[in-house]
Amino acid sequence: MVGSSLRRIKESIIRNIFFFIGLASIFILTLIVVFLFKESLPIFKVVSIKEFLFGQYWYPTSEPPEFGIFPMIVASVVVTILASALAVPLGVLSATYISEIAKPRVKEIIKPVIELLASLPSVVIGFFGMVIVAPFLQETFDISTGLNVFNASVMLAFMAVPTISSISEDALHSVRRELREASYALGANRWETISRVVIPAGLSGIGTAVILGMSRAIGETMVVLMVAGGAAAIPESLFDACRPMPASIAAEMAEAPYHSDHYHALFATGVVLFLATFVFNLIADYVSNKYKQTGTATL
Repeated sequence: MVGSSLRRIKESIIRNIFFFIGLASIFILTLIVVFLFKESLPIFKVVSIKEFLFGQYWYPTSEPPEFGIFPMIVASVVVTILASALAVPLGVLSATYISEIAKPRVKEIIKPVIELLASLPSVVIGFFGMVIVAPFLQETFDISTGLNVFNASVMLAFMAVPTISSISEDALHSVRRELREASYALGANRWETISRVVIPAGLSGIGTAVILGMSRAIGETMVVLMVAGGAAAIPESLFDACRPMPASIAAEMAEAPYHSDHYHALFATGVVLFLATFVFNLIADYVSNKYKQTGTATL
């Protein structure tokens, strides 16, 4: 009786500790969001929301200043889409190979290497893109600068692949063995089993992996700051310089006078970026819940 009572007390204490830790996390996140919105609202006394979101020019220090972030929104969207177009096939296919095709010894080597890539500091990847990839692009395509949309997209894809691959591989590995055996029993070969049974059954985790990879791409700062070129103009080709929203915030926040219009405009840009990543995470949650039970095999 005494042992059982002590166990219940310990469980209650541990439960309360975890509860307060979770509550503290939510409270801190709420404070961050409130501060972000509080510091961004004064800019809309100077410029309307429409002009801020769809304005073509970003000249925060000119007279009069112009606070249009549309070129930065376009740059963020273009870079994210191109990075996803490269990262999603590579990530999902590598996860499929590791989970379904690779031999155990090969899997033990490849999986840790891919997960190790996810731990690379973004500044190292940005430095690689600036020193190695940029001169290569400049010489190969005979362009004025190698710091452009394409370079930023490739580097962001390189960062997103480990996230997509790791989460997708876990999702495919968790598919029940009985589904594979039933597929083989019905006469399906390995490719048919993978494409019509395993991948549909793991679609929830794969969809979540893709959205989280895209979310990381759109919110990445250091890489786009180093290799995107820094031009606050709408890119007209893959080899034009651009400036996504995170790069603009990182480059100018230290120079913006405290509580100036420029300062508040950068916080408003952060709000737009926050809302974009928030939407990505909502989509990831929706996809995860929708396909958790409905991912079915089709033979």
